[in-house]
Amino acid sequence: MNVLERVRQTALLPPGRPVVVLLSGGRDSTCLLDVAVTLVGAPGVRALHVNYGLRGAEAKADERACAELCERLGVALEVHRPERAPGNLQAWAREARYGAGEAAAAALDGRMAAAHTASDQVETVLLRLAASPGRRALLGMAPTRGRLVRPLLAAAVTRDETAAWCASRGLAWREDATNAGAAFARSRARHGLLPALRAVDPRAEANILRTAELLRDEAEVLDALVAATLGGADHVAVARLRELGPALGRLVLRHLAEAATGAPCPRAVRRYEEVVALADGALDLGDGARALVTGGVLRVGRTPARTPRQ
Repeated sequence: MNVLERVRQTALLPPGRPVVVLLSGGRDSTCLLDVAVTLVGAPGVRALHVNYGLRGAEAKADERACAELCERLGVALEVHRPERAPGNLQAWAREARYGAGEAAAAALDGRMAAAHTASDQVETVLLRLAASPGRRALLGMAPTRGRLVRPLLAAAVTRDETAAWCASRGLAWREDATNAGAAFARSRARHGLLPALRAVDPRAEANILRTAELLRDEAEVLDALVAATLGGADHVAVARLRELGPALGRLVLRHLAEAATGAPCPRAVRRYEEVVALADGALDLGDGARALVTGGVLRVGRTPARTPRQ
């Protein structure tokens, strides 16, 4: 079954539902835009290109290529040029891209489509496993989250397949030279770690993808168990947490921490034994979460901001 039919079967790009495609100009987003136009129809598709202004002439060439592609496909193009914010470069770029995409999709009451592929999923799982302990590291990216959809990922389309699709359709794409270097962790995983895993077993990527899929299904069961254990409460008795045992207790503790902070708290599970041994008092869990025990009841809040020294 070809790429188009596999994406069609995901039902993530239904006819009549507006969609904003995040378009970088690379092979994956070029393939996704073309597929979206075929399935949704050009009038229902918008493209969003984010020019971060970090690569000089190359960035300008990417923008021109996106404009030419959209003109060819009959798609309206919006270009977003965010102002550089302090802090982590990749985090800023990600927030700028998804923030602009979310706003554009909301204005149309539609969806935002990102061109992540099965190849990206494998890399993501490996990178998260290396950097963050726990089963969630193995879940990878979800095919859907709110307005965000990842049709190529849901259809298990690989990077090689998007290149083949573009070539068969006569669609040119841009190559980002930084993807071939070793400056970023994803590039190192793509060009170093994955070839090593394929040498161990040619099925390595397929096995990683299948593992992530199975664990996402199991995660739904575990999340439901945690919700039933708490019964909608935002607190739990320390004695009860201890009775649950480490496996379920850690899940409950992490849930409370993430509910309090609104962000992932993978380090919280490391403090489970300390939390269940805690009398009245507080304990920082990491990732901005703090455990508070009063009268034998555990609540989790945000870690207070530090007061500057005078």
